[in-house]
Amino acid sequence: MSHTTVPDIVSYGLGRQFGDQIASDPFDDLNPEAMAQGLMDALKGVESPIDPVTIAKAFQQINEEMQAKQAERAKEAAAEGEAFLAENAKKDNVVVLESGLQYEIIEEGNGDKPSAESVVSTHYHGTLIDGTVFDSSVERGQPAEFPVNRVIAGWTEALQLMPTGSKWRLYIPYHLAYGEQGAGGMIGPYQALVFDVELLDIVG
Repeated sequence: MSHTTVPDIVSYGLGRQFGDQIASDPFDDLNPEAMAQGLMDALKGVESPIDPVTIAKAFQQINEEMQAKQAERAKEAAAEGEAFLAENAKKDNVVVLESGLQYEIIEEGNGDKPSAESVVSTHYHGTLIDGTVFDSSVERGQPAEFPVNRVIAGWTEALQLMPTGSKWRLYIPYHLAYGEQGAGGMIGPYQALVFDVELLDIVG
């Protein structure tokens, strides 16, 4: 099928958006043909061959299965993070704070330390514990500015200990990062994170 007219293009776009949404969080044994049939039947006004009660029960069952798998993945992430941090804490150059935050000094600065109310300029490179990059001002080539008390707790604690000009590697347990909820598509629940943070300046 060639999508040459505006209605064709928009129609394809609607289907594509719906498909992308489903594909971002599919369930096991998703049947694309059955899903397409349901869409076609709805658009054509064809009566559903499956009664609403049966559909609702099936939705509930799949939802419960997905929640159980998500909970299992979260437990695994929490255990992996705890094991990583426990092993990392044994390194001679790693400092472990009472909160559970760990850091390693890569470059020692000698400027002022920001307060919780300060606005700072930083370069950072954030990864999961397996090295997967999820955010990086370094890769974007643009420093980030923000109030010290408006970021994750691990950052807020570390920045107030960092002299300007320092570069630290932070090892952040989940409870000082994005907690039980995670953030976005890449940072799941209960995930420990690693950040290289360079404190460039206190700008406010």
